[in-house]
Amino acid sequence: MSTNKKTFVITRFKNASGTVSWRLAGWIAGARIRKNFKSREEAAAEMAAREIGALQLTAGLRSQATYLNDAQLREAEDAFRRLESHRRSLLFYLDYALTNYREPEREKTLSATVSEYVAVKQKELESRLISKCQLRSISDELKVLQKNFPSGLITQFTPVMLTSYLGRGHPSLKTHNNRRGILSTFFKFAARNDWVVTNPVEKTPHYRINHRRGSAVTITAEISRNLMAYLENYENGNVVPYFSLCLFAGIRPSPKDGEVAKLRSDHIRLNTGVILIEPEVSKVRMKRLVTIQPNLAEWLQAYPFKPINSGYIEYHRSKISKRFNLTHDVLRHTFISMFVGKFRSMGEAALQAGNSESIIRKHYLDLKSTAEAEAFFGIMPKRTASAKLLTPALTVAA
Repeated sequence: MSTNKKTFVITRFKNASGTVSWRLAGWIAGARIRKNFKSREEAAAEMAAREIGALQLTAGLRSQATYLNDAQLREAEDAFRRLESHRRSLLFYLDYALTNYREPEREKTLSATVSEYVAVKQKELESRLISKCQLRSISDELKVLQKNFPSGLITQFTPVMLTSYLGRGHPSLKTHNNRRGILSTFFKFAARNDWVVTNPVEKTPHYRINHRRGSAVTITAEISRNLMAYLENYENGNVVPYFSLCLFAGIRPSPKDGEVAKLRSDHIRLNTGVILIEPEVSKVRMKRLVTIQPNLAEWLQAYPFKPINSGYIEYHRSKISKRFNLTHDVLRHTFISMFVGKFRSMGEAALQAGNSESIIRKHYLDLKSTAEAEAFFGIMPKRTASAKLLTPALTVAA
């Protein structure tokens, strides 16, 4: 008999006792099958099952008892097919997923996540943990993110998507890293709230930048003298306090959110000869005392300081910067370089400016001669104060 013979037949069979049975007979995989049933229907059902079993054997399938339903069986078969080229077992990958994967507790849209994150950052601003400039950068970047992805969940983002997003417009490496830093903190916030499982930014490129900044851009003592002389006759001298603090004390100059924008009148203490920079005023959140040099004392007595109107100062600073070709931080850079030139102390310059000594050495050392620095700190106003405060002669030991 051929081992491939799988034909089944049902025949009527009369037993010795006189009863009638229905016999199923045939071959499957070289084995003979013969079985009696009380009715033809039972024999037909068995024949159908045997024929299915024969087909399964031919196709490499096997019939097994299982508690899985049809959908689960199909999924299990698909999983094994996908693992054919992998070395590990299905249980290995399942155990790994159960250990490392967490379902988000609830789904969250991108817009809702951004709203909650910005609200948290607003509270940090109110608690003086971040600056207005930082909040503005965060808000602006997340607005662009929403514009590029106007709908969908926070879980939609992948490293590939964010890599493309971060590279929009062919940014500089620094700009790319800044964008990446804002988004990384944003997705960490989402992960802490279980709105995403992992931070997709972690697998995006971060570029290492070799900083090769040269000497700071400054102006000469002569240009400083001409600038201050011009300001005395400009807007009735209203912008003189702003420019004198930035030029002769190195106060960070942004009228919107720089140190000068946060100064109060009681921070400037002419009677003791110092400007108190509180942590909430300082860019680096560290308190420092800036010595009021004798010429600055003259300027502040002739033109008393009042808390600045940021819009007014911003408008006039723009006009004056164009006239004298001034860059954003040039007044502060000039103060630091002149201070080092006069007193020859990088450590003291670092304390006065709120920088590290290494920064002073890299960018400000030997930019100005002692003679030019002396001329710079000798720039005095033409206007005299109506009632001068007693101000000590202030010097810094070299």
